Amino acid sequence: MSQLSPVLKQATPVVAVRGEGLHLYDAGGRRYLDFTSGVGVTSTGHCHPRVVEAVREQAGRLIHGQYTTVLHDRLLTLTERLGEVLPPGLDSLFYATAGTEAVEAALRLVRHATGRQNVIVFEGSFHGRTMGAASLTTAGTRFRAGIGPLVPGVAVAPFPAAFRLGLSEDEAVEHALRGLDEVLATVSAPAETAAMFVEPVLGEGGYVPAPRGFLTGLRERADRHGILLVLDEVQTGFGRTGRFWAHQYEDARPNGEGLRPDVLITAKGLASGFPLSAIAAPAELMGRAWPGSQGGTYGGNPVACAAALATLDVLREERLVENAAEQGERLLAGLRAVAAGAPGIADVRGLGLMAASEFCRPDGSPDPEAARRVQQAAAEHGLLLLPCGIHLNVVRMIPALVVTAGQVDEALELWAKAVAAGSR
Repeated sequence: MSQLSPVLKQATPVVAVRGEGLHLYDAGGRRYLDFTSGVGVTSTGHCHPRVVEAVREQAGRLIHGQYTTVLHDRLLTLTERLGEVLPPGLDSLFYATAGTEAVEAALRLVRHATGRQNVIVFEGSFHGRTMGAASLTTAGTRFRAGIGPLVPGVAVAPFPAAFRLGLSEDEAVEHALRGLDEVLATVSAPAETAAMFVEPVLGEGGYVPAPRGFLTGLRERADRHGILLVLDEVQTGFGRTGRFWAHQYEDARPNGEGLRPDVLITAKGLASGFPLSAIAAPAELMGRAWPGSQGGTYGGNPVACAAALATLDVLREERLVENAAEQGERLLAGLRAVAAGAPGIADVRGLGLMAASEFCRPDGSPDPEAARRVQQAAAEHGLLLLPCGIHLNVVRMIPALVVTAGQVDEALELWAKAVAAGSR
């Protein structure tokens, strides 16, 4: 009999047969509170009625329309609608399926557009598992070991992870920018550097938000040296952090339009569970990609585009971005209250509905065993969570943006029980 690859290790023991809102159900009818969202994908919850309706209607009209063969109306409408939420000036889109595929497309684009070969990434980054994206990933050797040689021309600069560095946020930003300047002076000459790829909040690297000032520092250096700034918002985008895009926190103005990326990458929550990703850039920049370099069989699939359009409607009509900000504050406050009575939790951090607790031993070293025990205990109590961090000593919470205050409180109650059980 055939079976799944033994290398695929499940984070929880659940075999789901049904999902609704914040809940998953197994064959026995047991209900689980899902604070994983399929790794941040089901932004509107499991099987949101508006998304289900849009998918059913589209599947009855057109399931596949390969977009270098024929265009279809859902693709054109989605492109128009994304223009309403994308940062100003990013008016050209290329669609793919997974986030890693979009990263690959962005890597091709920046090298074509600049004629330069090098790119700079940051410590703790995760950009995907395909060869180019894995070459940009530093969130753990598990993502890149044993497959070399990787794509050359990648330099790594510090990320301002204040807790890990033992610095204040301002000091961490100064340290990281100074380190970037050293990389440009010693490893990747500005004239040979095409782009910098950065996550506004490290994802697999431990849910570390970039302190204010860091992205501005990157923008200043990009402008000074003619380098492109690529923001990987695969996990942070579409309202996850309480702003539509996480980089909007960098600017104090309500619309956060002060920071201008050259390329933005989005996926995950874009289509509420359907495979769809995209890169956005100014039309002039996108037009510098070489002919034939962009394409794909399934990118911009009509059913996925219909799901994305419904997702945009739900985000707006149910004010889910605002809800992510409000419930995120509630969640982080609750996690800090639990941590106050749990010596093994050394740090609680996050932005919006990206929240994490980091486990360390008394000497300050990472404690992945404790994180694993607590995460598994949470599953036993009916709360589904995921690990992350370069040492896998961080437990993250990523509820759907439709989460209510009552569900946050329920999750915190289960979390407190799991921490107590896992600390014995």
